[in-house]
Amino acid sequence: MSDNSTMRPKNPSLEQLRAICQPPEVRARRNAEHWTAELYLRHISIYLTAVLVRTRISANGVTGLMILAGWLMSFALLIPGIWGPLLAVVLSQMQLFFDCSDGEVARWRGTQSPRGIFIDMVGHHTTEALIPIALGYRVFRELQMQGTDATQAWPTLFVAALLSVLLVLNRSQSLMVHAARSMAGLGKLPDTAEARSVSSASLVGKLRSAARFLPFHKMLHAVELSLLILLMSIVSLVVGTPSIAEKWMIWILLPAVFFVNIGHFVASMASSRLR
Repeated sequence: MSDNSTMRPKNPSLEQLRAICQPPEVRARRNAEHWTAELYLRHISIYLTAVLVRTRISANGVTGLMILAGWLMSFALLIPGIWGPLLAVVLSQMQLFFDCSDGEVARWRGTQSPRGIFIDMVGHHTTEALIPIALGYRVFRELQMQGTDATQAWPTLFVAALLSVLLVLNRSQSLMVHAARSMAGLGKLPDTAEARSVSSASLVGKLRSAARFLPFHKMLHAVELSLLILLMSIVSLVVGTPSIAEKWMIWILLPAVFFVNIGHFVASMASSRLR
């Protein structure tokens, strides 16, 4: 692919970019694509990619912008009131677009590499680790400003840190499956529903089918978390007590994410992926 990439035009049309950067096998990826990909992401990201391929920035450089947007999203939560969460939502969308474009730039230039995949994973893991910690500190600082006793303020920050660990663990479990298969000498799994299937007659299969009607686990990614935090900040504003809804969000998410991790583990063990 690298040989062909050297012959590609410096000012490609959108049609040329779509053919190389968004082939059917990429658009059809069931689990690697965010649920908004077909809704609007891929329709818009190609315009960003069209700008980026005309510059000297590398695909890894675009991934760096994705990581920066994710980290800034977390730091935005430290801004008091509704403006911090609102900015976080905007930055989460920027992260999504850069996340699409880094792969598109790599495909156009023929520069896909394990290093690029690695730093992309680092970006997603660190972003999702920072969000609950930043949210916990937002609540902790607000409780201190309200004169709340430290013994009541610190537990929320501690729970937020535990939530951070569980969010990263949940995301890492999927990568552990791929690592285990690779170490066992098995091939890479195709990104299809069949490759991840569990017998519908089993208890795990029935629970997994039920989860499709209430996909709570899909709310645990950066974009969805930022939207949920914005909603909670609006509730706090209406109630008149700063960060009260965000505090309860942290405490409710902790046991919920704990059970999601258990479900993820059981589903992986019951599937054909580890056989």
